[in-house]
Amino acid sequence: MLKFFNLPKNIITISVIIIFSLNSCNIYKYSDARKNPTSGSERVKKNIEEGKGFRLGSLGRKSTTFEFATSNALWRASIEKLNFAPLSNVDYAGGIIVTDWFSEGSSNEQIKITVRFLTNEIRSDAVNVIIHKKICDSQNNCKINKIESTLNSEIRFAILKKATQIKKQDLVRKKDDNPEDYKLPKNY
Repeated sequence: MLKFFNLPKNIITISVIIIFSLNSCNIYKYSDARKNPTSGSERVKKNIEEGKGFRLGSLGRKSTTFEFATSNALWRASIEKLNFAPLSNVDYAGGIIVTDWFSEGSSNEQIKITVRFLTNEIRSDAVNVIIHKKICDSQNNCKINKIESTLNSEIRFAILKKATQIKKQDLVRKKDDNPEDYKLPKNY
């Protein structure tokens, strides 16, 4: 029973001895809070520059190139060019716009347009346009086919052309706001 009560005293005694011995090794140095950066990233940078730390490459860093829909010219151009049709599914994170079934005159033929974004860059293979055609008879028996026609490439071309115009307008607007920071190419 006596050994049980002596255990905390032994732990306290050993801890005090370790603390004093470590203090005499001069591991803990006084530092002035006014001379140290307050931001964690600045402290890390300072310590690495002084040789007091190390980094494991990009481990733990977040590296995304996420853009909001309002800053993506392709997305804005697609929404603008498809404004004639009711939209069924619009998912920026998934990179897809799907219209609802619509027709111009005949109610037995309807089409649905799907636009898939393959990249945020404005280039010829950035957008994939898929068109489905639904033909229904008088008893509502419908047949759906994927169609490949010039309409696919016309819509894709119209989106890319509008995206280029939007991007150009954005560059001019940024240059007007900050003339020193932006230099436009010669053909602008």
